[in-house]
This record gives sequence, C-alpha cells and structure tokens, in this order.
Amino acid sequence: MDEILTAAQMKAIETAAMTAGLVTGSALMERAGQGVVAEIFRTWPELAPAESGRGASPSRSPRYLEKDEHPRKAVVLCGPGNNGGDGFVVARCLKEFGWEVEVYTAGDAEALPPDALAKYRKWQQIGAVQALSRYAGERDGWGCDLLVDALFGTGLRRPVEGLDDLFRDLRDLVCHGTGRNGTGAGRGERQTLVVAVDMPSGVCADSGRVIEPSTGGAEAAVYAHLTVTFHAPKPGHVLGDGPLHCGALRCVDIGLSSPLEPGTSARHALVDLHQDRKVGRYICRFADGGAPFLAKENDAHKYDHGHAAVLTGGHGRTGAARLAGRAALRVGAGLVTLGVPPDAMAEVAAQVTAVMLTEVGDAEALAEMLSDPRLRSICLGPGLGLERAKELVPVALNGPERAVVLDADALTAYAEDPERLFQMLHPTCVLTPHAGEFARLFPDIAARLGAAAQSGPAYSKVDATRAAAKRAGCVVLFKGPDTVVADRDGRCRINAAVYDRAAPWLGTAGSGDVLAGIITGLLARKIGPLGAAVHAAWLHAEAARAFGPGLIAEDLPEQLPAVFRGLGL
Repeated sequence: MDEILTAAQMKAIETAAMTAGLVTGSALMERAGQGVVAEIFRTWPELAPAESGRGASPSRSPRYLEKDEHPRKAVVLCGPGNNGGDGFVVARCLKEFGWEVEVYTAGDAEALPPDALAKYRKWQQIGAVQALSRYAGERDGWGCDLLVDALFGTGLRRPVEGLDDLFRDLRDLVCHGTGRNGTGAGRGERQTLVVAVDMPSGVCADSGRVIEPSTGGAEAAVYAHLTVTFHAPKPGHVLGDGPLHCGALRCVDIGLSSPLEPGTSARHALVDLHQDRKVGRYICRFADGGAPFLAKENDAHKYDHGHAAVLTGGHGRTGAARLAGRAALRVGAGLVTLGVPPDAMAEVAAQVTAVMLTEVGDAEALAEMLSDPRLRSICLGPGLGLERAKELVPVALNGPERAVVLDADALTAYAEDPERLFQMLHPTCVLTPHAGEFARLFPDIAARLGAAAQSGPAYSKVDATRAAAKRAGCVVLFKGPDTVVADRDGRCRINAAVYDRAAPWLGTAGSGDVLAGIITGLLARKIGPLGAAVHAAWLHAEAARAFGPGLIAEDLPEQLPAVFRGLGL
C-alpha cells in the first residue's frame, strides 16, 4: 500500500527529523526545489539540457547550460511561507541551467520564515524579485515556457483572495491552452506549462476541496499540468477536485523516513503522529508480491471457498443481481446462489449456468435459505425493488454471524427512515452507497461535505465516510473515482482511480452491481468486511483498466482472471 499523509502528519515527520538532527530545514528545502526541477525535466525531456542528462539537478550536472540565443523562460510565483522557499530554489536551479527566470512574490519577502528567507536572499544574488500584484494586474499573456506555482502549498488554511485574474489565466492555460488574451504562451505555438509545488494553491491538502472566499464567484485555486509533492502524497491529491487541479502527480524523495521503531506498523505510527485527526490514510494497492490470500489451496473444496447468495428482483429486473452473482463467483467464492422470486425463475435460468438458483419469494423463503450454516455472505439491493427490499432486508440482517452487503434498492428503501436500518445493522455488514444514496442515508453528513469549504483543513470525503461508518456501526464504501472505505472504529482506506489508475469506463450501468458482487464473494471467502470492501474496490478498478474503452458491466467479472494473473496468483 502507498502511504498518504495529512499536512499535519507530514509536518510532524519533518519536525521529528530536524529535532533529531537528521536533516536541516534548509537541506529539505534544497532537495525539494531540486526535485521539482528534476521532475519537470523527467516529465518534459524536451525542456531538459542535453548534456545534463534527463532529470539531472544543477548540483550534479557536469556544467551548467550555456545561454543560447533563445533560452527557455520560466516564471516562478513564490508565496509567503516555506512553499515560497521551495520556489526560490526552483528559480535558482533553472537559472543555473541557463533559463531566463522571472520571480514574483506574494507579501513581504523579508517576513519569510528563516529557511525560506535564506533561499530568497540567495536568489537575490543572481536575479530580481517583483511583487506578484504587479504581475497579476499588468501582464497580458505569459511569454514563458514554464510557470511554477510555489505560492501556498499544503499549509493553506484560508481562501486565496485577490488573485482571480492569475488563477483564471492558469485555468485557461491548462484547460484550453490559452491565456487571458486568447493566445498561447507567447513563444510561437509553444504552450506554457504550469507546475504546482506540493499542492496547487487554493486546494486543501487534506480534502482536495477548493477553499472558497466567502464572497463566492472567484477563481480560487490553481490548475496545473503537473504537481510535484514530497515524501508522500496528501489526501487532497486524490480526493475531491484535487486530481482535476493537480494534472499529473509526482512524488519526490527528499530523504525523510517516518519516525518509526524497527518493525512498527506505519499505519499505527501515522495515527499516533496527530491524534486529533486519527486517520491512517492510504491509496489501496496490493503490496509487492501480490495478494496470496486470494489464492486457492489444492486440497480445498467449494464450500471451503465459501457460499455466497444474491437476491434478485422480479421478472425483468434480474440483470443487476446476475451481474453481482457472476462477479462473486469470478472473485473466488466456491459457489453462488441467486435467490429468485417465482415469476422470474425461468428468466434467470435461461441466463446462468455456473450460478445456482433457489426460489425466494418472500421473507419466509429467505429465512429458510439462510438456515444453511454454510451460507457465509448475502447481497441485497441490485435490481431488488423497494418493496421487496423492505420485506427481505430485516430477515437478511437477523444473524450477525453472516456477512451482508447492502447496495442500491436495499439502501434507498430506507431513505425516509435511515435510523430503522442502522438499528438492524451489525459489524459484518457493508454498505456501498454512491453520492445520491449516501445523501439519503446520511443527509446531515452529506450537507456538511457539500457546503462550501472556507477554511482548512476542510471537511473531506474521508471525514464523511468515517462519520457514516460510525453511525451505521459497520463498513461503509462511499463510491466514486475517489472511493473511500471506513469501518465503525475509524479505520479508513482510499482507493483512488485517478492519474495512472483512472478508470472512466466504470461510469456505465451495472458497474456498481459488479462491485457489490465482488465484495460478497470476498466475504464468502472469510475476508473481513473492511478488507473485502477495500480489495474489491481495487479489483474493480483494475478490471476496468484491464479492459479499457468500450467496457460494459458484463466485461468486468471476465477481466478478474487477468488481474489475478497479473498478481502472480
């Protein structure tokens, strides 16, 4: 798994390293600035000096690039904190590579923190500094190859005001390739590339939300082609609008290690670093070496691998449950049974082969089905129908030893009385709401998440999912490109299908039903509710990426074998 750190956690790691005498703030700032330049050259090798090697830093190049007749040009915007210090290092490195560099500062540069102030004074020895207000107010067009946003980074706690024109220009450059005057970069047809240092200014590092001025209507955050962060991604890089503003994301090693004792779990150490925001945050990926718990043993039989059930709707409404059942079988459940009402038995029997059928017309029939102790998990919701859900969900929840996945209609059926549902839930349940269903079950939490963010750290999807899971008393998987999974104890994981893991093809009818089926199948295999939901979200996105454009929901279960082979299973 990849570690994600909140802004406070990152600061705690830096402080611990400096207090222990392992590194100085000045050294961290130098490494950060040089790392940004290296990533710029790695991302756009056409910008890199030929003799320096791809991605080299000035300190390692054999000689600095001599100025040619038409050197590259950069504009670096430096803020009033340590992010601005990183920007001065970036400016100096580019200057040493032979670039023309203009530097603009926000606020009084002489009031910078000590390390940033030292970098500012070092830059003054080789270049001038101008006020950012002059740049934003007087310049029309950009006239540069590269614009670096080192204004506010991860430490932002309030809205950025007074830079509307600047931020609007950056948005137009990134989204449309034009500046305020409707033209390109001002150097022939070459586009100005925008790079954000640590976090696009205006975006909350803990939530991915834009911190908006109270007046509203302003362009309040930077859009970048590339964002370079340090040591570990932050939640805001993968949540909410963060990926939209970041463009591409790169993470630079600046020589820090988490202050852990040998053998200590990084997850628990992250919790201890900042107790009042007690979240160990991760992008969900399998560890190196695959996921051996998904492999099957040679001497096991089908019931060893678990029996899962999915309830269908009536005639003409069985497709969603069939998708879920197929997914449960493909993910490794030993056998899967569809519980079908009498009027739909023929319809379903004509569509399935390996999935078994049993007639479940009412609550009594479901209770009889659930009397089989070998049945480990059951999924209700996909295509179930609201009235059928109201009748059958209470029966399915009567027995906390059996895992239950509630999706779609099983959630909507309780939209008018969520507390009634919560009273029936138990810790082995998994709820899988999309944004609309989440708002119906947790209206106050959804309202807080949807309200304008006017200070940081802003309320995030992680905060909302953890609050929902605590209220429901079970695992909640809040769907979306930035899927968040949390349990009632506050443990939380992020599965972000963004950047190189983007899977836009999942926006198709039935894909959520497949996800519910994957969770159900993993639960049948005795994987705990949090683990089943987390790994199901990962497998779901990977199956979509394995297929690619043209994906429909039926394709997802059939891609799981290829995903498993890729894991070495």
